Amino acid sequence: MKDQQALFGFHKTPFTREIDEKEHLPLPHLDEALSGIQEAVECRMSAALIAPAGAGKTSVLRRLRNQLPEARYRVRYVKVTSLSKRDMCREISAACGIHPTGNYPALVRALQEHFDSSYSTEGLRPIMLIDEAHDLRPGTLDMIRVLTNFNMDSSLVLAVVLAGQQGLAKMLARDELQSIAKRLAHCSTLRLLSRDETVKYLKHRCAIAGAATFPFDKGAVESIYELTRGNLRAIDSLALKAIGKAAAQEDSVVSSANVAAARKELL
Repeated sequence: MKDQQALFGFHKTPFTREIDEKEHLPLPHLDEALSGIQEAVECRMSAALIAPAGAGKTSVLRRLRNQLPEARYRVRYVKVTSLSKRDMCREISAACGIHPTGNYPALVRALQEHFDSSYSTEGLRPIMLIDEAHDLRPGTLDMIRVLTNFNMDSSLVLAVVLAGQQGLAKMLARDELQSIAKRLAHCSTLRLLSRDETVKYLKHRCAIAGAATFPFDKGAVESIYELTRGNLRAIDSLALKAIGKAAAQEDSVVSSANVAAARKELL
């Protein structure tokens, strides 16, 4: 059995999550989503990013974080969201480096004081990225309204980006949560990749991993799209497993048979 790198010319393992933000494939719909959210937070306003699993949501958040200069912004990231209001405050406090003690009102005051100090004293605009926001409880989601209310709701200090799956959109549409929904200055939505975009993505990921030639034949590419329907996470898992199957048989290209064999070993 030949090594994948020796067989296909990779200088690193392809299709892993370890990809530099600068190496992401430029796709217009992802760039548009990023641009809208970035414009909102630069104006100290909140936004939402709604996408199905595997559509590139976390990738957009990473790119957003990296495009906000550290000299002007203090970006915090939270992804544990299925919590009570108090525990969510504790999680945000931990992300901000605040000792998470006290009852709910005390935690809210401590967080607001921290964000206000960051903005007014240190000159850094606080940005809170809340991933997996579809798992937020309605009462906890409404807490965001409280956290972003400064000077009797007359000052823009903290910008929040809520990122989650379609359940977040359904939650924000509820009557009792209109107060938070109306605080969102922008909402970006993502979709899965098209057939042509899937081909471009496969070629791009192989190229940045060092492959001199594209290792998938036409049938393999078609099989990958039909099985994944453009889900980025699924593409990565299936493509990497199929490359391994081809390497095990010392095939010079990855075929649809390799993809079918790989599919049997994935959930």
